[in-house]
Amino acid sequence: MSLHEDAARTLKEWSAPDGAQEALRLAYCDHLAARPDGVWRSCADGHITASALVVDPGRGRVLLTHHRKLRMWLQTGGHCEPGDTALAAAALREAAEESGVDGLTLLPGGPVRLDRHLTPCAWHLDVQYAALAPEGAVEALSEESLELRWFGWDEVADVADDSVVRLADRTRALL
Repeated sequence: MSLHEDAARTLKEWSAPDGAQEALRLAYCDHLAARPDGVWRSCADGHITASALVVDPGRGRVLLTHHRKLRMWLQTGGHCEPGDTALAAAALREAAEESGVDGLTLLPGGPVRLDRHLTPCAWHLDVQYAALAPEGAVEALSEESLELRWFGWDEVADVADDSVVRLADRTRALL
C-alpha cells in the first residue's frame, strides 16, 4: 500500500470527535482524491503532514520543540518522506527524530485530531497523533529544534499556539 492510499484509508476510517474535525476530515479526503501527489511536499496546493505530541502520562507532561525555522513551541512532526508507507509510521518517525526519545509508541486508536495551517512552504493538512514516551524517557536535541522542553499539561497554553493547546487537550482527554 502506498502512503497516499494509507492516508486516504486512515482518514476515511477515522471518527472525528466533532463537526469541525469532520469538516476537516472530509476536506482532507477530497484533497487526496483530487491530488495523487497530495502527501508530498511538492504539492503546491497543500500537502498532508504527520505530527505527534510526545507525552509522558505518568509524569503529566508533554515534550515540545522550539522549532528552528518557525521560532514557535510545537509538537514534533512534519513532511512525509519518500520511504514512508504509512501515515502513523511517518508521525512516529518524526517524533523519534525530533525528540530523540527511544521507545516511543503511538496512542492506540489512530489520529488524535486534524489541523490545517499555512506555513512558508504551503498549506499543511496535518494529521496529529500522540506518542507515548516510556518511563524515564530522555530527549535529545535535533537540528530542527532550538530547544526541547517538557511542560506540564497546564503550562502548554502559556507557550504554544491554539493548535498545540487543542492537540494537548484532546490527547489528555483520550488518556
